[in-house]
Amino acid sequence: MSRRLPCAAALLLLHLAALGPAASAGSGRRYDSIFSFGDSFADTGNKPIAFARYSVPVTVMRPPYGETFFGRPTGRTTDGRVILDLVAQTLGLLLVPPSLAQNGSSFRQGANFAVAGATTLNAEFYHARGIAGKLPINTSLNVQLEWFEALEPSLCATSQECEEFFGRSLFFVGEFGVNDYHLSLKKLSVQQVRSLVPDVIETISMAIERLVVKHGATSLVVPGVIPSGCSPPILTLFAGRAGAADYDSRTGCLKEINELGKHHNSVLKDALRKLRVKHPHVRIIYADFFGSIMEMVESPRRFGFREDVLTVCCGGPGRYDYNDSVACGDPDATPCTDPSGSLYWDGVHLTEAGYRHVADGWVRSIRSSDRASGGEMCKASASTYGSPQ
Repeated sequence: MSRRLPCAAALLLLHLAALGPAASAGSGRRYDSIFSFGDSFADTGNKPIAFARYSVPVTVMRPPYGETFFGRPTGRTTDGRVILDLVAQTLGLLLVPPSLAQNGSSFRQGANFAVAGATTLNAEFYHARGIAGKLPINTSLNVQLEWFEALEPSLCATSQECEEFFGRSLFFVGEFGVNDYHLSLKKLSVQQVRSLVPDVIETISMAIERLVVKHGATSLVVPGVIPSGCSPPILTLFAGRAGAADYDSRTGCLKEINELGKHHNSVLKDALRKLRVKHPHVRIIYADFFGSIMEMVESPRRFGFREDVLTVCCGGPGRYDYNDSVACGDPDATPCTDPSGSLYWDGVHLTEAGYRHVADGWVRSIRSSDRASGGEMCKASASTYGSPQ
């Protein structure tokens, strides 16, 4: 009977950790901190700090941003919390602070390196091709990794200490890819943009490898991209060049653009499978972004959204209430009265209500991976202690 105890104990701890904050507080939480890389879908306040250094104004620090949860703008490109906030709170962790915040606080409980507008590939890649007019600074994935590595000495002193510290941390690598493709679609054909996918995925894979091998990360969440064909900015961009056959008759989304997203996600999943084989003791979790948004687009009423689900909550005059010249936060912008009834907040970004459904799916994936790793622990226990009698 004693031979069952190691496995049973491991599964009990994982089960308690998966129950959430209440259980975690007294049972040894699965994660002590979160480190995040990404773009506006994850940014918790880095953009205003980064862009202020170059005197670039940002509307995200004006009302009505942040009104739903924080009651004020926080640098998040939504009305309240982003997915990362919701996941952190569900796992019993603090909101992840922006790494560029110079407030003297410690980042021992995590740091967020994501910046709105960040691309996967370095800005030089796009400048060389004349398609980076809106990239005043380089905040790419590689740059964010350099910020992380510069912060690391303040988090742990020795390689063993760092390995233990980051082994108890949850890393988010992305979302990455949307800005690469959206920028490129302004200059290139969809097929030309599709040719960028291998470079984008390779860069994401190299970042994961770097975090695992160099820094000892053992738990990583890697989100796929959104269905950009349902995104109001892309729908507006293609309004003059797309015909009726280019749209999905059920949703109003652009079919070819969504196929681009599906292709990215498929290639990303293949890359993650290879990384899991290469690093069998590392948990690399794919987080679905595409499917969650499509569920809300296809059945808006089921999630409490308006029937015109592709219309933004806060924007300017035009189709989908979106106007590239009138940003949310501008004096001429018009916000909706109830953000919880809208899926899209200011364009590509979702409302907190939309992000919550996505976050729920990501948490399920994380906890499912926790349980799966518990199964691996049981296998190891069986081989170490012998088969249960």
